[in-house]
This record gives sequence, structure tokens and C-alpha cells, in this order.
Amino acid sequence: MIRGDPLNRTIRAAVCAVATAGLALGLSSCSEAVDQVDKAVDETYEVTYEVTGKNVDSIEFHGGGGKAMKPKVESVSKPELPWKKTVTLRGIMPAAVMPVAADPEGAQVTCKIIHKGKVLEEQSADGLVTAGGCTAESPVGK
Repeated sequence: MIRGDPLNRTIRAAVCAVATAGLALGLSSCSEAVDQVDKAVDETYEVTYEVTGKNVDSIEFHGGGGKAMKPKVESVSKPELPWKKTVTLRGIMPAAVMPVAADPEGAQVTCKIIHKGKVLEEQSADGLVTAGGCTAESPVGK
């Protein structure tokens, strides 16, 4: 190969142009993916938690605060049943509600997570000590 060969310089320039275009295209699609994730993370959705049963001591639930993967947990002690709460969650934050009951005569717990009239999750439990929790995946991005 002769140094400074015009054909070699042309080939190198073409390869560099293709590589640069590919990199720009890759960054563009990467940028679009990041934009979609950002949009999904900022999007909000509403769920309604419902708890029924007897002898429920407390209810813990994701109330919308905190980070998507580390949501703030709110709590209600000695709730009046049936209990219902509508919250606004953000992005990929899962909806979750955990009623807890401990009663020597037995306890019963049913929880539901409802989004746009559709039950996303429903669980029931009974016994001396009962934790009938419900967790549902975020509907954002589906």
C-alpha cells in the first residue's frame, strides 16, 4: 500500500462517513428509547385499593410518593371496613396494598387493585394471623 494513495484516502473517508452515520443513527434510536422511558416514567395512572374482611389491624399501601422502584409506603391503623382508597401512581411504580390482621378468633382479608374498572389483582386469606397482600404491575407502557 502506498502512503497517501488517493483511492485509499477515498475508501477511508467513505468508511468514516458510514461509521459516523451509523453512530448518529444508533444514537438517534437510543435517544428515542430514552425519551420513551422518560415519558413512561412521568406518566401517571390511578388505581383504587379495596379491602374487606374482619379484624383487620392495619393496611399498608403504595400511595404515590417515592421513587418507581422504592415507593413510599403509607399506612392506616384500625381501618373501618370495607376500606377504599384511590391513589395516583407514576410510571413503572407497582400498585400494592397489604392488609394485616391478627386475631385469636380468626381473621379474614380480601384485597383488590382496580384500574379503569378492571380488577388487576385480587387475593384473599383467613386464619389466626393474616396478610392478604395484592401487588399489580404498572399498566403504563402496555
